[in-house]
Amino acid sequence: MKTSRLLYLSAHQMSAYRWQSGELMSEGLFAATEPGHQDFAAYLAQNPKSVFSILVNVSEEGFQIETIPFLQGADRKAIIARKLGQLFFNAALTASLSLGYEKNRRKDERIMLAALTNNEFFAPWLQAIADAGAALSGIFSLPLLAPALLKKLQLAADQCLLLTVQDQSIRQSYFEKGELHFSRLTPLQNSSIGGIAQSFSGEALKLQQYLASQRLIGRNQPIKAHILAHSGALKAIQNSCTNSATINFNFLDIEDCARKTGLKTPPPDTHCEPLFLNLLVTAPPRIQFASDDQRHDHHLGQIRSVLQGFGALVLLGCLLFSGKILFESYSVTQETAALRSEASLSRQRYNDIVKTFPPIPTNNETLRRIIDRYLELEKMSASPNGLYREISRALQAAPAAELDSIDWKVGGLDTAAVKAAGQATTASSVASDSEAVLVRGTLKLGANANARQMLGAFNVLVEALKANPKLQVEVLQRPFDIESGKSLKGGDITLEDNKPRSFSLQVIRKIES
Repeated sequence: MKTSRLLYLSAHQMSAYRWQSGELMSEGLFAATEPGHQDFAAYLAQNPKSVFSILVNVSEEGFQIETIPFLQGADRKAIIARKLGQLFFNAALTASLSLGYEKNRRKDERIMLAALTNNEFFAPWLQAIADAGAALSGIFSLPLLAPALLKKLQLAADQCLLLTVQDQSIRQSYFEKGELHFSRLTPLQNSSIGGIAQSFSGEALKLQQYLASQRLIGRNQPIKAHILAHSGALKAIQNSCTNSATINFNFLDIEDCARKTGLKTPPPDTHCEPLFLNLLVTAPPRIQFASDDQRHDHHLGQIRSVLQGFGALVLLGCLLFSGKILFESYSVTQETAALRSEASLSRQRYNDIVKTFPPIPTNNETLRRIIDRYLELEKMSASPNGLYREISRALQAAPAAELDSIDWKVGGLDTAAVKAAGQATTASSVASDSEAVLVRGTLKLGANANARQMLGAFNVLVEALKANPKLQVEVLQRPFDIESGKSLKGGDITLEDNKPRSFSLQVIRKIES
């Protein structure tokens, strides 16, 4: 993580501080000379991973409040740039701050335009920062921090003055409704307590007269002047600064102000530099003077910080997800161990129960084979009811046929039964997953029936059985023996007597599981 370092630049020198948790630690003083610039460059090289902020307190500055039409985007930027060029010609360090919109139909925008006008003074310091590749967060003006100070100290007033001492000068600022309208820097000729007291009194009166001459306040209008001073100098300042009809002084203890603003190292004297430097970190102003090119390294550092933060967040998410997976894995392992323990207990209880059973006359393997065989036989068991129904249906279509016997068997018929019936035709073998019946019967059509009628009645019976595609019908014996290739005519065969004509059929059907 980069360290925040603060640089305080005055007309005579550059002061370097390290800020940490509200504490300021001085790290060096660099004079505004060539050797001082070289020492400052060496200091920057010693702190390559720091972020620097510059607080400027010089007299070469300007503040101007302007009103522009209601604009947005590029048009607004163009008119602001034009006004900055008109007011602060050739100034490299400029800034603007919107003060809101006027409450009228046009909604004109009030803007504060500011600039640090002495380019030659800032050039060596900024060049040293650029050469070192240091991250510059911004260049800030001390009077622009004064509104934040008034807010921290809860000094709300429509119009007021603020007088503070920094290095060898007195800063005098004028505010309206908490907004900076004017500020100037006066050199401090006598830095003793008495000299500071007399300077406060004289400069406050001069600033009140100047504001009245510029018609920023009324000529006889009273105004409150806030003065920050150390407790050791307050008595002398109070004796020197007496209230008048136009100025009412309010004296503030600088140690109490440091406590209210969060500064843990209060200033040892009346000088307010540490107070404003702490505000630069805790409540930075909305505008600063550095260009985008000068802040390029700082922007890269911000992008790098964002990427690092995003990477850290992703890493944290991965670690949390890994922890979740590990916890779930541990839970599954615990559940698996519990289930195994329960299974072991169940197996033990089962074995204990089995031990109470009476002994069987055979071993488990033989018993298992017997049971498997029984299941196979049970699966192959069938009833002749189905074939009987099919034969009954066929007999309804052939009333001349009368049955003498039905032999039913599963898995094939004994051909000896066919031979015993005096048949020459051999029955087909039947598969083990089928059932078959041997049907024997006679045809009775009366005394006047001829051979053709007998065969016709027999064929009706056969076709009625074949109407079911699941039945395989084989004729084992016809009522008459017919030679192959010879046609049958009504007068060719003469019935010798009126005895019934016998026939036999084999009907096979696959057993449905």
